[in-house]
Amino acid sequence: MEPNSNERIARIAAHIHPPNIKEHASSSLTSFNCRAKGGSPGFKVAILGSSGGIGQPLSMLMKMNPLVSVLHLYDVVNTPGVTSDISHMDTSAVIRGFLGQKQLEDALTGMDLVIIPAGIPRKPGMTRDDLFNINAGIVKTLCEAIAKSCPKAIVNLISNPVNSTVPIAAEVFKRAGTYDPKKLLGVTMLDVVRANTFVAEVLGLDPRDVDVPVVGGHAGITILPLLSQVKPPSSFTPKEIEYLTDRIQNGGTEVVEAKAGAGSATLSMAYAAVKFADACLRALKGESGIIECAYVASQVTELPFFASKVRLGRDGVEEFLPLGPLSDYERESLEKAKKELATSVEKGISFTRQ
Repeated sequence: MEPNSNERIARIAAHIHPPNIKEHASSSLTSFNCRAKGGSPGFKVAILGSSGGIGQPLSMLMKMNPLVSVLHLYDVVNTPGVTSDISHMDTSAVIRGFLGQKQLEDALTGMDLVIIPAGIPRKPGMTRDDLFNINAGIVKTLCEAIAKSCPKAIVNLISNPVNSTVPIAAEVFKRAGTYDPKKLLGVTMLDVVRANTFVAEVLGLDPRDVDVPVVGGHAGITILPLLSQVKPPSSFTPKEIEYLTDRIQNGGTEVVEAKAGAGSATLSMAYAAVKFADACLRALKGESGIIECAYVASQVTELPFFASKVRLGRDGVEEFLPLGPLSDYERESLEKAKKELATSVEKGISFTRQ
């Protein structure tokens, strides 16, 4: 049989006969055979929490990304159904599902990028900090597995409260001896996406033509849009600045209340997460000049973690961009943000010491 025929058969088999994903099934997955024969050239991506409100649309959108060759979906429930559903999409990424704690390490073996939306969502009246006790434990467990199975992967952390969960992840990696601050990125892209959208509405522009830097953190007043640095250059009245800043800071609450107990910002978060993941993959591929906002171990302020513009490269964060000139309103808001952010960082670090 000719080589081309063999390749075709292998490619078809990879899709028709995925690994057994029953909870107690043993898996022989290794970094050697992680990529399916016939898979498209690209990167191996794992989504931890793939069956949730963010995880499902995130998984679907990542299956559509041409830079993804292998997509691993992990969760503690419902992974078989989500995997089967998404596997029918006629895109080139090979998809595999993993169910339950016993298959977590297999889900992570050989991954280039790990995206973590796992955790419980906000409900009406809840703040991101109300989620802390549950989501902190989930993030700790997942990061322990990452440290063991794919310590060199870039990690995109979505689980709230990001201001605290990123420091938790950092401490876990430090204890495992695998911590690389350049590769641990808290995803604050949704704040940027909202800022671009809301500012575009006020200016009467296409949101795709607007760029608003958002710095600080990813909760309440720690979210600071730098409206003085909007591109294209624009001026706002004091009333517009207050309106836009408040709406960007409370965009998540706006969705939670609108859904009236039916969920939180899952679809827009999935969109933002994929936008950020795509930037990371393009940087891994070697594309230059990729600048995004992210919550990272930072040198921009005196705080150990801070969200600001960074330049991404093959090894994660390659450069921290300065904050640039701030307005009086932004300087005052930044000081308030830093006080609250410092408390959130310490809360995360303290959790790992318990």
